Amino acid sequence: MAPALINANPVVYQKKERPARTKPGDSGFDEYAAELIDQLEIFDHIRDIKDPEHPYSLEELKVITKDAIEVDDKRNYVRVTFTPTLEHCSLAIVIGLCLWAKLMRSLPSRFKVDIKVAPGSHATEDAVNKRLNDKERVAAALENPNLVDVVDKCLSPSFE
Repeated sequence: MAPALINANPVVYQKKERPARTKPGDSGFDEYAAELIDQLEIFDHIRDIKDPEHPYSLEELKVITKDAIEVDDKRNYVRVTFTPTLEHCSLAIVIGLCLWAKLMRSLPSRFKVDIKVAPGSHATEDAVNKRLNDKERVAAALENPNLVDVVDKCLSPSFE
């Protein structure tokens, strides 16, 4: 017997078209700007992460949105706030770990990353936030082979 889905019928939204980005070497683009990290770049890195329970991306489920990302390139800081599809989502930690793993693999090491659930969006919001922002717990979780397998499956469509 297959395990029951936590959210058997999620609302699925249409993905937004990716805006054209200016690339280094294009006219009007200076070399320093090529190194800046902004909200749209972070969103582009995480938008295709697959939900651990469904074949949809976190963007399609509106678990993440561009507006829920804060970036301060000068202070080397990124915060991603995500909204689980259900208030009692037991996979919120896994989603947070996927966001962590993708950003740690994508961003320069100078960045401090905070991952949080949106205020009021999860029944155990404080506990989830505490676990996701404890570096030792995150490191230990990402050494668990079973958990790493789940995270890698969620990230696989996002590798280019």
